[in-house]
Amino acid sequence: MKEADIVKAIQRYLKSLKDCFFWKEHGGMYGTAGIPDIICCYRGKFVSFEVKTESGKTTPLQESAIRKIQACGGIAVVVHSVDEVKSVLAKLQ
Repeated sequence: MKEADIVKAIQRYLKSLKDCFFWKEHGGMYGTAGIPDIICCYRGKFVSFEVKTESGKTTPLQESAIRKIQACGGIAVVVHSVDEVKSVLAKLQ
């Protein structure tokens, strides 16, 4: 499965949730390098998801952004599937 397909599946799931606001962060010249793919506010908590395929690896910039978010009290995780997103959000209920 391609990373873009995983992102789309996660977005479909997040759209189905009550108390969830999210957006897909787009890279490129107008984005911020290293920012996780999906930024989410779920039940008042800041959550971000860096989406990777099973063989995908994070870049040093992505790892740095994840550490900064975590240091500020936010949740930032690397996920490979909708099930992993469900697991992260279940801990917030």
